Amino acid sequence: MTTVADAAVVSPWRGRHGRTTVGVFSLAFLFAFEALAVATVMPDVAQDLDGLRWYAVAFAAPLAASVVALAAAGVQVDRQGPGPALRRGLVLFCAGVGVAGLAPTMPVFLLGRLVHGYGGGVLGVALYVVIAQAYPEQLRSRVFAVLTTAWVLPALVGPALAAQVAAVAGWRWVFLGVPVLAVAAWVLVAGAPSRPGVDRPRAGRLPFALLAAGGVLAVSLAGQRAHPAWPALVVLGLVAIGIGARRLLPPGTWRMAPGLPAVLGARAAIGTAFAAAEVYVPLLLTLRRGLSLAEAGWVLTAGAVAWSAGAVLAARWRALADQPTRVRLGAVLLGGGIGCFALVALPGVPLVVPVLGWGVAGLGIGMAFSTLSVLALATATPGEEGATSSALQLDDYLSNSVGLALGGVVFAGFAASAPVPAATGLVVAAAVLAGLALLPAARLAGRAGASSG
Repeated sequence: MTTVADAAVVSPWRGRHGRTTVGVFSLAFLFAFEALAVATVMPDVAQDLDGLRWYAVAFAAPLAASVVALAAAGVQVDRQGPGPALRRGLVLFCAGVGVAGLAPTMPVFLLGRLVHGYGGGVLGVALYVVIAQAYPEQLRSRVFAVLTTAWVLPALVGPALAAQVAAVAGWRWVFLGVPVLAVAAWVLVAGAPSRPGVDRPRAGRLPFALLAAGGVLAVSLAGQRAHPAWPALVVLGLVAIGIGARRLLPPGTWRMAPGLPAVLGARAAIGTAFAAAEVYVPLLLTLRRGLSLAEAGWVLTAGAVAWSAGAVLAARWRALADQPTRVRLGAVLLGGGIGCFALVALPGVPLVVPVLGWGVAGLGIGMAFSTLSVLALATATPGEEGATSSALQLDDYLSNSVGLALGGVVFAGFAASAPVPAATGLVVAAAVLAGLALLPAARLAGRAGASSG
């Protein structure tokens, strides 16, 4: 319950919240920088370690490991509080990055990626529980806006900095420099509240987590169409994810029941729609409009900045105080913006129109995504924030991996003959998916003004 003293707090950057907010920002910045930096130097890694055939696995492996970590960490965080999980996750995250940076062969590099992915999953759950325990409800939207901003800054400097480090000192130092940033971030957040909650073992979750993780790996690999058996991998992977998710996510998720299931349904549709469209933005800009990769990258950056602006707007604009309303508005802006970007395929449409459309899409997901995080934490009973955070992030990982993999399978079938129409069709499908988010969003319940202030 929000107290009178809590209501007087007007900023997460002041008073007793200030140090924790800097730590939260630093950890999120670390995650974003590591992801963007690794993506930048992976071609050098694959060439140096003779592992080009494992290129897709290097990205899928940490994703699969995170699924297992998210399933296990929710119970552990609720039992012990987020403090021990932060320490444990940080050690695993740094160990994995270190193993990858020192790896003499590609299999050892992949092992490091698995360990790093598991540690990142543990840190992700713990970080959300820190937010739930450290901040009153009316400040949480602003804290999630801080998280969003922490992802924008690395998009501006991360790839260029990683490329420079790789050119001067080699790709290994991109990995080996991350633990220094990680320890500094942890020192700032280590003093945040860490209250143990309930001890309710969820027996039998690990086998289903492993099954879902295997499914994520399978659909990710199948999306490359590199193996003759890729159709079987798609089917088996989807079945594995479906069976695993049914046991890992809350009851009622498939029918999008009111409460947390509705939040998960809206978030899955919104997050997957944006991710599925984003991967084809540079492709369409370069193939259809003749932009350079650098110019297309700036369009992506503009979308990321708009995402941050949307999160800040949702947290501060009193006209958007009603949480379900801003989720629905965000879904409409996202779907409309993605649909507007699809006009990039029509040569008669001025380039500024699709570029502005992508900015509107970023604004929409920024408004909706952070609000859904706040709504999810609001559904958690005291002491079970870890289970709720675990479900929220599992939902993100599973839905995004399925959406991206299926889109990859479709695109691969037309990549040689009709890449622009195929990519445009997938962008339009993403816009439709964003519109479908309105169905679960209609079942959301929120409290006006709960996250403003």
